[in-house]
Amino acid sequence: MRCTKQNSPPREKNNMLLGRIIGNVVCTMKDPALLGQKLLIVQPLDGKGHDNGRPIVALDAVGAGTGETIYWCRGKEAGFPFLPVEVPTEATIVGIVDSVNVPGN
Repeated sequence: MRCTKQNSPPREKNNMLLGRIIGNVVCTMKDPALLGQKLLIVQPLDGKGHDNGRPIVALDAVGAGTGETIYWCRGKEAGFPFLPVEVPTEATIVGIVDSVNVPGN
């Protein structure tokens, strides 16, 4: 599952990329830069915690697990947590969310 315009949530001003871990991916063959890296399936969420778009595969930089709400990034920034190693990724989990408080919602 590739993170593309068709299956990603729309980007809005001040939009946090929240998601929920719904599974994992096992690869017997992968790029050498991905050795030892965990791949998880993320269901993007809207600001109210509802499913928003199709699931994507993301690299885990924080040790997230199934069922957890997470913060993720995509694009060029997705590789930053692994610097100085250049890791081929389009989406990375960069935080585990404890709670979300949106005033007025």
